[in-house]
Amino acid sequence: MVTSNHSEVQLPAVSQAVAPPALLRKVMAASFVGNFVEWYDYAVYSYLAATIGDVFFPKSDRTTQLLAAFAVFAVSFVIRPLGGLVWGHYGDKIGRRTALSLSILIMSGATFCMALIPGYAQVGLWGAVILLVVRLVQGFSAAGEYAGASAFLAEYAPEGKRGLYVSTVPASTAAGLLFGSLLVALLSALISTDQMQSWGWRLPFLLAAPLGLIGRYIRLKLEDTPKFRELELRHDAKNTPLKDLFTNHRRAILIAFGVTLLNAVGFYLVLTYMPTYLSEELNVSTTESFIATSVTLFIYIFLIFIMGTLSDRFGRKRVLIAAGVGFALLTVPLFYALGAVGIVGMVAIEIVLAALLTLNDGTLASFLSEIFPTRVRYSGFAFSFNSANALFGGTAPFVATLLIKLTGSKIAPAWYLVAAAIVAVATMAFAKETAKDPLPDA
Repeated sequence: MVTSNHSEVQLPAVSQAVAPPALLRKVMAASFVGNFVEWYDYAVYSYLAATIGDVFFPKSDRTTQLLAAFAVFAVSFVIRPLGGLVWGHYGDKIGRRTALSLSILIMSGATFCMALIPGYAQVGLWGAVILLVVRLVQGFSAAGEYAGASAFLAEYAPEGKRGLYVSTVPASTAAGLLFGSLLVALLSALISTDQMQSWGWRLPFLLAAPLGLIGRYIRLKLEDTPKFRELELRHDAKNTPLKDLFTNHRRAILIAFGVTLLNAVGFYLVLTYMPTYLSEELNVSTTESFIATSVTLFIYIFLIFIMGTLSDRFGRKRVLIAAGVGFALLTVPLFYALGAVGIVGMVAIEIVLAALLTLNDGTLASFLSEIFPTRVRYSGFAFSFNSANALFGGTAPFVATLLIKLTGSKIAPAWYLVAAAIVAVATMAFAKETAKDPLPDA
């Protein structure tokens, strides 16, 4: 019941009660599917980078074609901070569910269109231009997905278990990568290189349309979060989340950006660039490199939930700092070892790197949801997360390939990851613990 003071509201009962298990399962499914589609697309593009370079760019040396393909991959991230602002503002002002339902539709449609683009042999460089435009649309629509799904789950999750429930989002990311890796590995094993370049590479992108429609259907069947419904009662239509975000929450933005930097570099180097690194730099067969990455991703999914639970018990700050310290100390030795072991050793090393990444990845989404209040949670999360990914995530495969070319050292990407880890640890030194506190509202 609203009092005479507009800002004073008796909160609806739904906000004070734990959501029933059936509803929580639906919320988890809705968050899982959309994020799955987004990173399935990014996985397929990254795993097929060498083929896409052959299809859309003039014949040249292998490294130059790879750099061109990864440059298009990176450029699609440039628009993500803008997309994060748009989707975040939309989600904080009109609703998380509405924003997520629209973003998944645009994302899956753009991914489907990837399969229809003519290559260099048909239209010359116009094919690369169209590819770039489609990637920009994908980047814009994807900018609202991870942050929105995380905020959606965090605002439904019971107190004391946010880390576990919100870890569904990074787990769905890994699941999308795993599905993309398995599909590309299967295609590589079943068809020839010529067939892959002619039509095989298009098949994975065609799957995005039905997956996206399923995700949208599930989301439309849910109500918006209790936290957002409370917000609607507290604030009128003049609510301006972006003004509030950049006026009152600049410190939180900087902390979120700094800790996300490690996630951005680590995620794209360890989970999407690694098959290309193994095959192009270490001369591992394409099939073996995808098998190694697929096994790693399978284990990664389970580790994510474990790390989310650990962050509920020991705190977000401790777990995130542990991730940074682990990467700083172990990355270079592990990359050196990659070049001296067989396939079993490679799998073991990838699993160790993945375990370090899950310390960060399984904790980050809940941490970013907790450092911003409800009024700007979507906006703050989306802008900081997408800005870090635009500058350091999408560019990671390109930078790694370029560093190897410039230095002549196959270990150069490892030092890049170490630098990101040091920045993340330094950032978390200024952060407060958030795991035991309720989600902030003011």
